[in-house]
Amino acid sequence: MAPRAEKAQYFESRYRVRTGDVDQHMRLRLDGTARYLQDIANDNIEATEFHATDPFWIVRRTVIDVISPISWPANLTLQRWCGALSTRWTNMRVRVTAEHETNRFNTEPRPPGLIESEGFWINVNDQGLPSRITDEAFEMLAAMTDEHRLRWKTMIPDPLPADDGTDRPHVLRSTDFDPFKHLNNAAYWAAVEDELVEHPDLIAGPFRAVIEYLRPITPGATITIRRTREGNRLLMWLIVEAQVAATVSVQPRAYA
Repeated sequence: MAPRAEKAQYFESRYRVRTGDVDQHMRLRLDGTARYLQDIANDNIEATEFHATDPFWIVRRTVIDVISPISWPANLTLQRWCGALSTRWTNMRVRVTAEHETNRFNTEPRPPGLIESEGFWINVNDQGLPSRITDEAFEMLAAMTDEHRLRWKTMIPDPLPADDGTDRPHVLRSTDFDPFKHLNNAAYWAAVEDELVEHPDLIAGPFRAVIEYLRPITPGATITIRRTREGNRLLMWLIVEAQVAATVSVQPRAYA
């Protein structure tokens, strides 16, 4: 991901890793990471005039680059800024750094953690339709980046493969849904974490995870997961009523 421009102002917030966001090996899970990304987005909007002029945003894609793993216990610093935008959507970058601590359950010192992320956010109106960003918000975001002609291009073009008989269901809970009756973004990542249990090698070192949200998932939906492993790349399709609602890619990556 492109580094933050020197001129770019950013919003900063601090959180603490909790045991509810880590796996059995104390690694910060992807769904836990997604919750922190949502938290700083909400806090960022509340700290600006956006909460009055541009209050509604939906995420079309999230990219999470785990460069140096984060584990419990740790204190997090999140910095959020605009990396690119157009008149109706933005790429919002969030850098997550972690200072690790030790305790009786995790006694070994660990190097600082680092996660870089990017979210493709679409500004919508109160009917959920894409809407032009207000002039004031556009001016504020545009000052952070020189890329003002952002266009959508999928990062997961792979077509849905034929059913080979190994599809599995993913059970949703009422707590997975937000006040707008949409599946919470972090809940999608919980399905990914369920699959990664069978592919620990993909996340043993630095890795990239990408999810693209294609259709909303509402209460009462039944999700079927189709997945395939191609070399060192895991692909997943979340299917609702014979339509793909989200696509996922997870693979190791080398970072300079």
